[in-house]
Amino acid sequence: MSSAATSASRDQDAVRSLIPARMDRLPWSRFHTMVIVGLGTAWILDGIEVQIVAANGFAQDLGMSTTQITASATFYLLGQVLGALLFGRLTDRIGRKKLFVLTLAVYLIGSGLAGAAFSLWFFYLCRFIAGAGIGGEYSAINSAIDELIPAKYRGRVDLAVNGTYWAGVALSAVATIFLLNPALIDAHWGWRIGFFLGPVLGLVLIVIRRHIPESPRWTLTHGHAKEAEEIAASIERDVASRGIELEDVDESQALTVKAEEKLPLRTVARVFLKDYPQRTILGATLMFTQSFLFNAIFFTYAIVLGDFYDVPKDSVGLYMIPFAIGNLLGPLLLGRFFDTIGRRKMIFATYGIAALVLTASAFCFQADLLTPTTHTIFWCVAFFFASAGASAAYLTVSEIFPLEVRGQAISYFFSIAQICGAIAPLIYGALIGDASSRGPLTIGYIGGAAIMLAGGIVALAIGVDAENKGLEDIADPLSKHNAESEEAHA
Repeated sequence: MSSAATSASRDQDAVRSLIPARMDRLPWSRFHTMVIVGLGTAWILDGIEVQIVAANGFAQDLGMSTTQITASATFYLLGQVLGALLFGRLTDRIGRKKLFVLTLAVYLIGSGLAGAAFSLWFFYLCRFIAGAGIGGEYSAINSAIDELIPAKYRGRVDLAVNGTYWAGVALSAVATIFLLNPALIDAHWGWRIGFFLGPVLGLVLIVIRRHIPESPRWTLTHGHAKEAEEIAASIERDVASRGIELEDVDESQALTVKAEEKLPLRTVARVFLKDYPQRTILGATLMFTQSFLFNAIFFTYAIVLGDFYDVPKDSVGLYMIPFAIGNLLGPLLLGRFFDTIGRRKMIFATYGIAALVLTASAFCFQADLLTPTTHTIFWCVAFFFASAGASAAYLTVSEIFPLEVRGQAISYFFSIAQICGAIAPLIYGALIGDASSRGPLTIGYIGGAAIMLAGGIVALAIGVDAENKGLEDIADPLSKHNAESEEAHA
């Protein structure tokens, strides 16, 4: 094992370190499992929230129309945008760990208050607050997971983590079968109880997160070499305590960095617009296409089943469960291929197959050949692939930019996706209308499939082959450029 003297030495303001290489050479350990449980399961909260709203059991209690129901989803998505932008910059400035409890607390407050909503405007406000907390979670947690997980596991782990969103949807779908059944629970209270499910789980996650350290990569590149060494060494000790002997890391893999006190917005803009313009186009395209399709289908799922197939609200969960399971299994079963076959080819394949299946289902829907069961089967197959591709979009934007702007990169592309995606429920709600005709919605389904296919083509053309590479090999940290500039002027 590399010693502290070898792995992190200070030369004036520049630091030469082996910490990134040491983190990437680690085998899977109890520490990595704790990271996944404590951080990765946060998307379950998002899934619970969204499914409770998608089931729209609150609509009658609050006197909401179809347009107002879809508008509540838009408020939630817009809250995510604000939260991502605000907390994304903070996670790059003050660290990943400090944001964990803060973003989760914001979510808990918003979700808890939503369960006590007494009017439409207050419900919208609560959805906005809860969305802000979840939006912040995306930036801080995706950054930390990528920086703490070894390179050879990063792709499959990131996909699995983002896929756990659908575990929350499945859990909530099961709950709504009982909570939205007026024969079991009064309609005034059932949906309110549903909004308390996420906060209960969130309180457990806060306890676990107290034991997760700051990212040593972030710590190193922000001028705290000694602390970074202590964190990395403690992780190595945890692995060694299981009887695993760690190999020394060759000095040639060392990275020299010089931290910058503050990263101005003009520098951030230069990274995206001048240094990596092609990657910026890639990230924006992938995030927009997947977000539009998912929001369009998911937030109108219950409405389509009810208006076109006469499925009662308390039975929607029965159709949502297999849909959620398909979305969960996609990233879990296909994730390893993103590390072996590669990012570009797999994103193109998953986006493309999803588009083809959705197009076929659209024509069958227009011809009135489907039942609620067969339509759900089409959706399950399509989103088995689309879910893996969407998770890979989050993976892509979190690994292809320099470490110092990783949180902001996630927040910017996430925000672009959610702003565009927030429009989707309103568009598709309008296409459904009074459900007197299937034509408008059919066109909407075909259009959504075409948008998804376009995303896959862009990934194949300009995607980044990031599989099995260290983050620093994919994009040099800005602090490395600072150190090189200092040496050049010495």
